[in-house]
Amino acid sequence: MKVWPILGIGLMQTLLLLAHWFIFHTLVVFYGDLTLSQTLALGATLFLLAFSFIAAALLGYSSSSLPVRLIYTFAAIWLGFLNYFFFAACFCWLVDLALLFSPLAPSLPQYRPLIAGIFFSLAILTGIYGLLNARWVRIRRVTVQLPNLPPSWCGRTALLISDLHLGNINGPGFCRRIVALAARLQPDIVFLPGDLFDGVHADPSRLIAPFKDLSPPYGTFFTAGNHEEYGGETNFTHALIQAGIRVLINEKINVDGLQILGIPYADSHSPIHLRANLEALFPDPALASILLNHAPHRLPIVEQAGISLQLSGHTHGGQLIPFTWFTRSAFGKFTYGLHRFGSLQVYTSSGAGTWGPPMRVGTHPEIVLLQFE
Repeated sequence: MKVWPILGIGLMQTLLLLAHWFIFHTLVVFYGDLTLSQTLALGATLFLLAFSFIAAALLGYSSSSLPVRLIYTFAAIWLGFLNYFFFAACFCWLVDLALLFSPLAPSLPQYRPLIAGIFFSLAILTGIYGLLNARWVRIRRVTVQLPNLPPSWCGRTALLISDLHLGNINGPGFCRRIVALAARLQPDIVFLPGDLFDGVHADPSRLIAPFKDLSPPYGTFFTAGNHEEYGGETNFTHALIQAGIRVLINEKINVDGLQILGIPYADSHSPIHLRANLEALFPDPALASILLNHAPHRLPIVEQAGISLQLSGHTHGGQLIPFTWFTRSAFGKFTYGLHRFGSLQVYTSSGAGTWGPPMRVGTHPEIVLLQFE
């Protein structure tokens, strides 16, 4: 393993240990009547949980079995609850500090269990809501007007399905549910702009098999995201082809007068590579064009190439508050939805699946039906 991944894992594990210690310290202080055995049990439990996600993720990237999937699912769910337990602890101390300078200061110790009970209960409820919300996949309908769109495409529909993250949590059953939703919409064409797979050690053919039942008239097209890089793109590509999905690797095709281009994440992340690939593909400005590009970045380069519409995912809209704020600071308005960058239109989907915690708070999962006018 290279040095940078080891350092990254080490840093993440350190942050997780500190977060668990902070929650432990808060609970011990605010529930001051804990016995020694209760304190030791709480500390031991949180110490073990602090290592659960990193250990489960490493297991998931090296093996695939029912026990590994169960362990990973548990660890990922705990990671989501940890996020809100951490903020519950922060609010406990903020209220405690405020009361310290109030007339209630002398009786503060008797209020601490109530304060902790309120905020940690809210954290549990938020986590439960996030779990339920992440399973409710919405259908969003968006009208798109493209210049130079062939008359034959007016009134047709395209389905955008991004970021399923098929793997240890989102398995064939989840894929089957998404395909069933897609089939009911009867799209003319389907676009999959990356992170269809989570990148873990799994059988991609088994995960993607439900897509064999989806047969839009003008085909299904895929280009790789960053998570496809983690698990070996060759295996994924073979499974996709077997499922009847066209894989676009720095490629342009003409579908009944509409140009469809696909550039994998590895070749679009670098400005130099993206510009070179778009110049090589040479989209015809006299025809409408759609670029499958996993992340909504390098937009000046895409616009200069004369692309009409870019379809992306990657951001998940931030997936969970407060990470929604960080994602918005990185991608701005292109974090989610349909927006213009000069002559280029960009639709960024929040995706159908999740990465890490199978939760969504402040965002929702979606598939997007685009109607051309």
